[in-house]
Amino acid sequence: MLRTLGCQMNVHDSEHMAGMLEQAGYAPASKEDEASSSADVVVINTCAVRENAANRLYGNLGQLASIKARRPGMQIAVGGCLAQKDRGDIVAKAPWVDVVFGTHNLDALPVLLERARHNEAAQVEIAESLQVFPSTLPTKRESVYAGWVSISVGCNNTCTFCIVPHLRGKERDRRPGEILAEVEALVAAGAIEVTLLGQNVNSYGVEFGDRGAFAKLLRACGQIAGLERVRFTSPHPAAFTDDVIAAMAETPNVMPQLHMPLQSGSDRVLRAMRRSYRSEKFLGILDRVRAAMPDAAITTDIIVGFPGETEEDFLETMRVVEASRFSSAFIFQYSPRPGTPAATMEGQLPKEVVQERFERLLALQERISGEESDAQVGRTLEVLVAEGVGKKDGAKHRLSGRAADNRLVHFAVPALADPRGPREVPQRSEDTSWGEGVGRSPLAGDLAQSAGPAGAGLPEQPVSLDDPRLAAVVDPRLPRPGDVVSVTVTQAAPHHLISDSALTGGFAVRRTRSGDAWAAREKARLGGGEDEHSHGTPAPSGPVSLGLPTLRR
Repeated sequence: MLRTLGCQMNVHDSEHMAGMLEQAGYAPASKEDEASSSADVVVINTCAVRENAANRLYGNLGQLASIKARRPGMQIAVGGCLAQKDRGDIVAKAPWVDVVFGTHNLDALPVLLERARHNEAAQVEIAESLQVFPSTLPTKRESVYAGWVSISVGCNNTCTFCIVPHLRGKERDRRPGEILAEVEALVAAGAIEVTLLGQNVNSYGVEFGDRGAFAKLLRACGQIAGLERVRFTSPHPAAFTDDVIAAMAETPNVMPQLHMPLQSGSDRVLRAMRRSYRSEKFLGILDRVRAAMPDAAITTDIIVGFPGETEEDFLETMRVVEASRFSSAFIFQYSPRPGTPAATMEGQLPKEVVQERFERLLALQERISGEESDAQVGRTLEVLVAEGVGKKDGAKHRLSGRAADNRLVHFAVPALADPRGPREVPQRSEDTSWGEGVGRSPLAGDLAQSAGPAGAGLPEQPVSLDDPRLAAVVDPRLPRPGDVVSVTVTQAAPHHLISDSALTGGFAVRRTRSGDAWAAREKARLGGGEDEHSHGTPAPSGPVSLGLPTLRR
C-alpha cells in the first residue's frame, strides 16, 4: 500500500516509487484487495515536518502489525523524511518493518525489498546525499491530465523552524533542457497542466550560475504547444524578483495563482525565524503581483505561536493578513521539531495561548476568504474537470474542478447529460464542507499544498465500459476529467465556488486531449482498449492511481 503523508514533493516521490515497483514486477492491487488488506507490499512515504508525524507513522505501523502476523511473506517499507531522520529507530520500535530507506535513495526500494526477502532480515539504507535525481526514475503518474515536474530538490535556507534542509539536503537544480523535455513528454502523453516543484523555486538556477533562470523557465513553458496551464510552488519572498512577476503576467499559460509563504507578520519574529525579508517587503511583492495580474489568487502559510511571539507580534500578523487579502491560508500552530534551532529557543508558548491565537487568526482568514470568494459570484470561469475531490458532488449532482486561479469549483451539468441521470434542480446549500480547509495543509518547509494534479474531482463512483463518458460519441454537454468547462459562479463559500449556471443554459464544454487520454486510460483499465497515454510508463493492467503493490504471480 503506497500511503503518502505530507507535501507535493512526497506525492511526486510516491509516483516514482510506484513506477519503480511496477518496473520491478509488482502490480497495483484492486480496491477490493486494498479494502481487505491483502497486499504483498505496503510502502509508507513519511513526513517529518509536523510534531504528529511520528504518531501518524507508528499508528499506521501498529495497524499493519496484526495484518502481517496473519499474512507470512507480507513486506512493509518506510521511506521519506521521517525515515531519513529516524533511521534504525523505526525498526527498533517496529521490528516487523522490513525496509527503511531515505529521501536520497528512492531508487533502492525494489532492491531492498528483494534483499529483505532473501535475507529474512530488515534492511535499513539511508544515503547522506542524493544518489539519483528522482526525476530520472520510472514514474507512475496519478493523473493523465496534469503532472508534477521537479525543477530542484533540497533547500539552502536555514529557517529555524524547518527540518527539511537537514532531511532533503542542499539544493540541487536540474538543467532547463531536462525539465522542458519532461514537460513536453507529459504534454505528448495528454497532459494540459503542469506544476513545477521546488522547495524554493525562485533560487532555481543559482547552482549553474543563472539567477534569472526561473523566469526564463516559465517563459519557455509558454512556448510548449498544447500546454494550457503552468503552476509552481513554492517561492520564497526573499528571492522573489520582478522578472518572475513579468514572466507570469506575460506568459499566457502561466496561471494567475501564487502561493507566497508569509510565516509571520512580525519583523521581530521573522528575524528569529531567519526569514530574510520583512513584512513591508512581503506586502510590496503582493502589490506588484496584483498590479500585473489583478485577478491573481494568492495563498500563504502562517505559523502561530513561534517561540517568543508576543501579543504585539501576533497583532502584526493579523495586520499583514488583513492587508494581504489571501484567498486562503494554511495556518499552523508551531510545534518544535527536534534538530531545529527553534526547538531549543527560550519562550516556548503554552498550548492554550497558541490555540487562542490560532482561532483568532483562523476567524479573520475565514472572513477574508469568504469575502474574496463572494467577489467571484457572477464571473465566468474556465474549469479543468478532475477526479475525486467533491465529497458531496454525488448527492448534489455536481462535478468538480479547478479554475485558472486554482479555486475549487463545484458545477452542475445539464440534467440529461449527467451520467447519474436526470434529477431535481439542486437547492442553494450552506454546506461548506467541500474542499481544503484553512489550516489543514501538510507543510514541508515552504512547500505547502496547493491542490495541483492530485486534487479536484469527479464524484466517487465506479466507471464501467457503458459509462456515457467512454462512448464513441460523447454527449457534447457531458465533460470528462481533463476536459474544460465554461461556467458562471452562482454561489460562494470560503473554500469553494458553486456554479449551477448549466441549469439555465450558462454552460459549455471544450473537449481536450486530456479528456481523450482519460477515456483511453479508463477503457484500457476496463479491458476495452489500449492506453496510449501512460505518461512514459507501460500501459497498466490496473488503476493508474497509486494503489496497493502486489507481486505478479
